[in-house]
Amino acid sequence: MKNFNEIAEFGQKLMAQTDLESALILIAKEAKKVLNAERCSLFIVDAENDLLWTKISDGIEKIVIGIESGVVGDTYKKAEAQIVNNPYEDPRFLPAIDKKTGYVTRNIITVPIYNSKREMIGILQLLNKNDGDFTQEDLEFINFFGNYISGSLELVMILDTQNKQEAKED
Repeated sequence: MKNFNEIAEFGQKLMAQTDLESALILIAKEAKKVLNAERCSLFIVDAENDLLWTKISDGIEKIVIGIESGVVGDTYKKAEAQIVNNPYEDPRFLPAIDKKTGYVTRNIITVPIYNSKREMIGILQLLNKNDGDFTQEDLEFINFFGNYISGSLELVMILDTQNKQEAKED
């Protein structure tokens, strides 16, 4: 069972974030800790351009993929969390990213993140659980975690958009 006091402390830190990059870093760090995973990316949904992108991805500066590409794209399309414990045998997996970075993905877990209007705003993806394969318990917990961070992430994304618009006006 995960430590819910630690999750509550994390929630307080997350609510104090005012810029998107800091919030994404904090979310990724906590998600890796609670699921004992090596890497975490939070893909942001850009429905206007049919893209998913992540600015903060361990090992790579930025990843941009088509909205239905890879396991995260399939998570978007199906609107459901997923576990892939044999990615190189899964046709949805994008091995080119591993090839580019030299990283070897052993397993993947993803969960959609929704805003207050129930529109998907992101997909949390964790890679390589340190102690075996991702489990149904991990999936249930990451669903809880995704719901837990959704409101704070939505608020930070709104603030980030407003800050960018104000910077353009100056």
